[in-house]
Amino acid sequence: MRALLFGLCLALALPVAKAQMRIDVSGVGATQYPIAVAGFATDGRVPQDVANLVRADLARSGAFRVIDPQATLSDTAPVDFAGMRARGADSVLAGSVARLADGRYDIRFRLNDAVRQASLGGESLVVGEADLRYGAHRVADWVYQRLTGEQGIFSTRIAFVSKQGNRYRLNVADWDGENVVSPLTSTEPIMSPSWSPDGTRLAYVSFELKKPVVYVHTLATGQRKAVANFKGSNSAPGWSPDGRTLAVTLTQDGQSQIYLIGADGSGAPRRLTTSPGIDTEPVFAPDGRNLYFTSDRGGSPQIYRLALSGGEATRITFGSTYNVSPRVSPDGRLLAHVTRRDGRYLVAVRELSGGAETLLSDAGREESPSFAPNGRWVMYATQSGGRDSLVAASVDGRVRQRLTSSAGDIREPTWGPFAK
Repeated sequence: MRALLFGLCLALALPVAKAQMRIDVSGVGATQYPIAVAGFATDGRVPQDVANLVRADLARSGAFRVIDPQATLSDTAPVDFAGMRARGADSVLAGSVARLADGRYDIRFRLNDAVRQASLGGESLVVGEADLRYGAHRVADWVYQRLTGEQGIFSTRIAFVSKQGNRYRLNVADWDGENVVSPLTSTEPIMSPSWSPDGTRLAYVSFELKKPVVYVHTLATGQRKAVANFKGSNSAPGWSPDGRTLAVTLTQDGQSQIYLIGADGSGAPRRLTTSPGIDTEPVFAPDGRNLYFTSDRGGSPQIYRLALSGGEATRITFGSTYNVSPRVSPDGRLLAHVTRRDGRYLVAVRELSGGAETLLSDAGREESPSFAPNGRWVMYATQSGGRDSLVAASVDGRVRQRLTSSAGDIREPTWGPFAK
């Protein structure tokens, strides 16, 4: 096995929020792969049930039918393949967790093909006690990629804004809403969080100076800098793929228009759009060649595409008088956005090549869609019963995960990149 060392300095650098999230899952994928996840062997000194966390990750993905064989099985123990097949499993995950002399934990696991009665490989992860959940997520990522061929998102993080009373919080959490930490708390509104491509920084808008100002916050150190504090409003930051540039909406010249600025705050803003309407919500395409944004230049809010090499912006959304909040999938194929249909505000996903559209939501009060880094999920904010929550929906609309919190309203989610 190959030994890997994981340590999350983020958890040490940020204050931990007391309230955790509750997650409810509905729906299943078009096909489900049956996998048995045995209990991992331990010496009784492990504070987290790693195997159970792996089961939860795989089950919530909708891609697996997870079988608990009600047995403990270490990564080196022989597997009763006939017994596992009788339970309906096509593969079996076994493992162990051992506490090392320095206080860290060695997570070892092996995946077996129950049909061919052969090993599919395994690894070893060494983590600190505070990172046992992270280690379990990495195991689930490994299994997901080995069986589906696609990278798993279980060790990724999300950011979102919460409000309770007159307190606003910028929060960072595991993909399932656990391990919430709050790098910023304020009595003034916080808006539009956006992850840097390397996952080390968040750009966001804060009103702490009594006007909207764009900040960039380094999570590991807590250092933050106002990078757009020009005359008027500064809002809607979106990162370039190389992490060096932010697209922002400024009113320094009058109307809301889109500009490029250095992510470190250096240089003068470079204006990209000039229109009689409001241009806002800029996001880069993954290849960095195009920018998508919302504009009412044609009389109603619609989504446009602008080549950074020059030329006129092209409208790309039709079929509704209201289409806003564009987000492009990591592979550049799909566009997620909010559309108004029959008075309801819904999250839609459509192929940018002109393909069919899928409506992912139905409550009618949705906002702020954000793609998972593997492009298979979209997270968005919704309101039901007067309360906000977050929903992660598969792009085919089959599986939904609803995250709620006792810490007040939660909104404006943004999904971080793959863990490095």
